[in-house]
Amino acid sequence: MNDSRLMTLSTPCLLVDEGRMVRNIARLQDRADTLGVTLRPHLKTTKSVEAARYVLADGDGPATVSTLAEAEAFTAAGINDILYGVGISPDKLNRVLALHRAGCKLTVLLDCVQQAEAVAAASRASGIAIPAMIEIDSDGHRSGLTAEDPALITVGRILHDGGADLRGVLCHAGGSYGSVGRAAHTKLAEEERLAVVAAADALRTAGLPCPVVSVGSSPTAHAAADLTGVTELRAGVYVFFDLFQTGIEVCDIDDIALSVLTTVIGHQSARGWTICDAGWMAMSRDRGTAAQAVDQGYGVVCDEAGQVIPGLIMIQANQEHGVIARRPDFEGDVPEFPVGTRLRILPNHACATAAQHQRYHVIPEQADAPLKTWARFGGW
Repeated sequence: MNDSRLMTLSTPCLLVDEGRMVRNIARLQDRADTLGVTLRPHLKTTKSVEAARYVLADGDGPATVSTLAEAEAFTAAGINDILYGVGISPDKLNRVLALHRAGCKLTVLLDCVQQAEAVAAASRASGIAIPAMIEIDSDGHRSGLTAEDPALITVGRILHDGGADLRGVLCHAGGSYGSVGRAAHTKLAEEERLAVVAAADALRTAGLPCPVVSVGSSPTAHAAADLTGVTELRAGVYVFFDLFQTGIEVCDIDDIALSVLTTVIGHQSARGWTICDAGWMAMSRDRGTAAQAVDQGYGVVCDEAGQVIPGLIMIQANQEHGVIARRPDFEGDVPEFPVGTRLRILPNHACATAAQHQRYHVIPEQADAPLKTWARFGGW
């Protein structure tokens, strides 16, 4: 059944199913409450003030961001407890200080002596004790120190004695994105917990403060069975979910709240192709499911109401053209779509697809309520 509320939208455009989004948010909040930790949602996926209001329990935080542009936009909206979850570079510290002067308690992240010295020096020069977290590595995925690395205590001492505010330790189990299934994610969540708790213990044994012990990736956040010693949990893509998260069994396909509305603009009948107006400029070039058990192409095809159409994916994407065709191994019947038909495409990666658009068109939970429009922003 078609949704008449979508008739006025020009395609391609970005849709949010509010009902699914609210359900996803409640699921992780309930889990954090059960595990006895604070949820610090990551706002990098949505990059929208209106969307942030759904996930911030107290309205003004706590929150995580991945760019200072996000921090600046959210600070202007009154969100004032923010973690900048990317390693700080010295040239950005003036912007960090400006955010503090604007009323935002912005915490920075670091994992080396040079960063710590820069943060401490900026703290002394400004008279503002910049809050800082030390990143911990649990799986060799990206950045961070280990509890056994002497640099952990050195970095902590530079911050604490040098005028900054040592807030604690943080871990991101990014390696969990390469594992499939709850059992695997639960195991990695425990490895993440052990790594960050050991680092916190090492700092405290050295006489350094460590009030915050933070963990988080979407797979481990949803699968953690025990967070003893942890104070906060972080995740971001769970608000919308996507096909990649479905492929590693963090969610089901009917949990995906984000889609791209597109219009059929032609056919290549001899090839079995349907051409639509959503190319990679609308979907992104992310092919994250290509290495998974099920390759979803550039996205799964749904009807205008959001129901998955069996056997159809976007197999190819040019800049403004998308090619819809049957999966190579699908032998069932597939419908024909006249020119002008509206379809929805579920994305491989919600963050990457959302980044291609300037706004969300939100389909309210109430069937008779009008669409909402939420602005989103980008940049660094």
